[in-house]
Amino acid sequence: MRRMKIAIVKLSALGDIIHTMVVLQFIKKQLPDVLIDWVIEAEFADILSNNPNIYQIHKLNLKQAKRKKSLILLFKEFKKLTKLPKYDMVIDIQGLLKSAIVTKLIPGKQTWGFDKHSIREPLAAKFYLNTCKIDYAQNIVKRNIALISVALKITVSDADLLNKQPFLYTNHQLFNLPNNAKPNVALIVGGSSESKIYPAAQYAQLAQTLNANVMLIWGNLAEKRMAQQIQKIAPKTQLADKLSLNALKILIKQMDLVIGADTGPSHMAWALNIASITLFSATPSTRNTYVTDINRVLESNSQVNPYKIDKNDFSIKNIKVADIASMAKQLLSLRV
Repeated sequence: MRRMKIAIVKLSALGDIIHTMVVLQFIKKQLPDVLIDWVIEAEFADILSNNPNIYQIHKLNLKQAKRKKSLILLFKEFKKLTKLPKYDMVIDIQGLLKSAIVTKLIPGKQTWGFDKHSIREPLAAKFYLNTCKIDYAQNIVKRNIALISVALKITVSDADLLNKQPFLYTNHQLFNLPNNAKPNVALIVGGSSESKIYPAAQYAQLAQTLNANVMLIWGNLAEKRMAQQIQKIAPKTQLADKLSLNALKILIKQMDLVIGADTGPSHMAWALNIASITLFSATPSTRNTYVTDINRVLESNSQVNPYKIDKNDFSIKNIKVADIASMAKQLLSLRV
């Protein structure tokens, strides 16, 4: 008997990919014979690696083509899509014009995506044969599940989500962490935009407040410099090395608590069922994370419009260190 084969299109970014990956375990639980491929930007592909629910990962370099302003490279990437095997269904969970074009180019009997009222780029909906309507302001995890559920005729409840299995996999070896009775806490330094960055001085104060082994995790040179500023004020913190996505998975998995802004590494904690505190200001917490008993949020007092993010909103600095420390101590008291 021929197995059903589907392709999921979710190109970027790290946090958004993680918020989509959760659907895989529910698809496989209800449709165990389905083969699932994933189309993704090459720079994020390692977040999917070693996942037993994914059959094949197809990497694209659309961002590279854009950076180089190369139409030749762009058409080369598009041509790769046309040579993929024919799918029973191609599902675009990105909802952007570029991902809709990618979806259209992949050979498939059916294509699915969000309808024109449910995405920021309504033109994208014209590229799908079938669409799903759900408010753009709705929680991103629930939006992704709604589209998958309609397309594949499966059911995922809130209870299913709360009892999800960890879904980031790696073959990276464990890190040697401090061998003492203190909990291990990661501070995610930086963010995808300046408005998401919690100030170094306040992070340092937080690190000094916590009775924990504090690891500073950074992703680029600017973030490394910020981590070094934190360490200068709070010298007992540990500066992580430059980490690959696979290394980051295992390090997050070894933490007792992760604290950071609305950014990919923070959301990795939720994916791995590790306690976390995500700091929100310019982006909406109700949309951009899934709150649980151990995955919590702290917000500034900004009024956030999910349809129009204000990147000049720097109110994250108004989140009090004492509030973060208090919540951290509560979460750490729950650890076994």
